[in-house]
Amino acid sequence: MALNLTHQIGALAGASISTTDTNSSSADSVSASPKWRSSTPSLTCKIQRPDAIDGLSPPLSPCRSPLGSTRPDLSVACQAFATEIESPVLEHQVRGAQNKGTGVPVYVMMPLDSVTMNNSVNRKKAMNASLQALKSAGVEGVMMDVWWGLVEREAPGGYNWGGYAELLEMAKKHGLKVQAVMSFHKCGGNVGDSVTIPLPKWVVEEVDKDPDLAYTDQWGRRNCEYLSLGADTLPVLKGRTPVQCYADFMRAFRDNFKHFLGDTIVEIQVGMGPAGELRYPSYPEQNGTWRFPGIGAFQCFDKYMLSGLKAAAEAAGKPEWGSTGPTDAGEYNKWPEDTPFFRKDGGGWNSTYGEFFLGWYSQMLLDHGERILTSAKSIFENHGVKISVKIAGIHWHYGTRSHAPELTAGYYNTRFRDGYIPIAQMLARHGAIFNFTCIEMRDHEQPQEAQCLPEKLVRQVAMATLKANVPLAGENALPRYDDYAHKQILEASSLNIEGNTEGNQMCAFTYLRMNPHLFQPDNWRHFVAFVKKMKEKGSHKCREQVEREAEHFVHVTTPLVQEAAVLMR
Repeated sequence: MALNLTHQIGALAGASISTTDTNSSSADSVSASPKWRSSTPSLTCKIQRPDAIDGLSPPLSPCRSPLGSTRPDLSVACQAFATEIESPVLEHQVRGAQNKGTGVPVYVMMPLDSVTMNNSVNRKKAMNASLQALKSAGVEGVMMDVWWGLVEREAPGGYNWGGYAELLEMAKKHGLKVQAVMSFHKCGGNVGDSVTIPLPKWVVEEVDKDPDLAYTDQWGRRNCEYLSLGADTLPVLKGRTPVQCYADFMRAFRDNFKHFLGDTIVEIQVGMGPAGELRYPSYPEQNGTWRFPGIGAFQCFDKYMLSGLKAAAEAAGKPEWGSTGPTDAGEYNKWPEDTPFFRKDGGGWNSTYGEFFLGWYSQMLLDHGERILTSAKSIFENHGVKISVKIAGIHWHYGTRSHAPELTAGYYNTRFRDGYIPIAQMLARHGAIFNFTCIEMRDHEQPQEAQCLPEKLVRQVAMATLKANVPLAGENALPRYDDYAHKQILEASSLNIEGNTEGNQMCAFTYLRMNPHLFQPDNWRHFVAFVKKMKEKGSHKCREQVEREAEHFVHVTTPLVQEAAVLMR
């Protein structure tokens, strides 16, 4: 008797995969505004508060690579699609469904280890078949990390693009567009990361010689996920500054893949911090340092950041403020009210000193973005690609006055100050796209005592991009395969906010992530229907017609998946 797809995937992988619905336990909540709220049942989860014996347990953190215990490399799950047999009828129907519509194009993130440490495509046959399956589902393209630690690993200026050249050829063959991420951060160390890709060896050597090149907290703990922006303009990397290294890397990428730019490669997302996001590594999960929903900690205690703080304090006529950052802001897993600095009444964040420090801390992050975007724009200008920057969706404790987790990450956003307009304005100056996470989350799915309000956060960001006239793109922060999350994304991507008189929508949505779970029968059915509905957004078709067509499209693509699974027994 033929095994069903799920069991075949498990057999191929040499491991069992449960056939139970893994979506119902999703504490992986995410956001939208009250207008986008749906009436689905509340999904509760438990979090552990430091001073509580039995609190509510955390949903997965938005900064981890959310693949749970399953390997994210498609390992054999995608091999179930490895077939060169195509149905002429299916191909005809799929091609017709790929016509560019008025909706929101959907991209899919590729596995973190799509390219191996030996600079070759990982599980090539499975990857090729998986791209074919995504194309058949109507996906616009894929997002791939181009790791600094892989390409320029051995020596400064010694670029090895091996696996990426082959991967881009595969994407082009299948007619998929590519969002290429210039990933200047380390991969690995956070819960859920199944692969470790360090910074280039020669960079690590320099950090070993000068530990202050790493972000540092007030207790002297170093974070090597990304180089401290305090050293951005200093020649600390064998005669080059970090920003020069980033620019040289992007220039080499441009020159090596010029023939793909504007056709296959349509977007360059420029990494600017941990997880590729423009932020400080204020909530690191490595070694259990931070747990959701802790407030995190300021990362300004390396000598380069402190030098900048000293200069800013002297310029402000307050030299006494320049010797250190706040030391009364608690530790990583505290809550706002547990700290003198973040408490709502009389907290240091709302003092003259707090305004000075938070203004400096956030401006350093904005200046960092300005420097890298200036380089990226000059390098890729007139090459037919868009530039984008990823901003983290830090939604926990959003309902408090201080918004402590956002502040420690570098987003000067409080109940009394909009911290996302300056970011949007900075991106607008360079014509960049504002890429925001946690689009799938809903307020009522979150632990309420942590005052998580992702929907309101998404609404605030959408309004900021509207005011700054910046395109907004989205991602889901955590893996979701259920219709509730898909509906949330559909609603959020419509940008139904006050002032959106022109009916603007998100310019793109990137789905996290290509992995074995995506290709399980029920998840695949939901995903294909979701892609179809996103592509039809803004059309004149009624909702019922779009849903009928989506269901038809599910049936059209399902045989490809099922037939391939049988062939790969």
